Amino acid sequence: MSLLPEVKKHYGELQLFINGEWIASKSGQMEKDHNPATGEVMAEFPTASSDEAIAAVKAAHDAFQTWKDFPMRERAKMLFDMRAKFEEHFDELARILTQDHGRTIGEATGSVRRVIENIESACSALYGLVRRNEHLDQLANGIDEYLIWEPLGAFLIITPGNIPMHAWSSFVPYALAAGCTVVVSPSRQDPVAAEAICRVAQETGFPPGVINLVHGG
Repeated sequence: MSLLPEVKKHYGELQLFINGEWIASKSGQMEKDHNPATGEVMAEFPTASSDEAIAAVKAAHDAFQTWKDFPMRERAKMLFDMRAKFEEHFDELARILTQDHGRTIGEATGSVRRVIENIESACSALYGLVRRNEHLDQLANGIDEYLIWEPLGAFLIITPGNIPMHAWSSFVPYALAAGCTVVVSPSRQDPVAAEAICRVAQETGFPPGVINLVHGG
């Protein structure tokens, strides 16, 4: 069986994404990521220090103070723009997923398509919140009921190694749509795929701290 052409043979030392910046970890703890088809080292990735993890959480918390107040239509537009970025990088992401995770290219393209569908669903869910705010007069004598949906804060999202991209898209777009911010801690099994999807998402131009990535969780 022939191997697919690779996007890159080696991706170098992976980085952390904190408060809108890609930075090299200062923890001094590096691990190797292997191509499951060849056994070759395709990247080195850090185990973030506790200080770096705290910095990511702080960045997400600080960004939440403004992101939660972004108008719904602006958040929706950014999600639609993110969807376009994933379409633009579709083939690249599928090949990286095959290279890093070991899926066939058919399985990988299906996974990336699910990612895009999840982003679309998050957009739909965002507009659905408008209809779900509920008000009931006179629930009891002199008591009216209101159901209000509001952002909760910064979320930690730990993605598994078996579906690194699909799992990311099952949580991150929905959190962003709701006005929440995220810190993503991906599996050690396929960190290149996790970093690739974060880089594509950030091309959309989300404000610093809205999306953060910390390797080594």
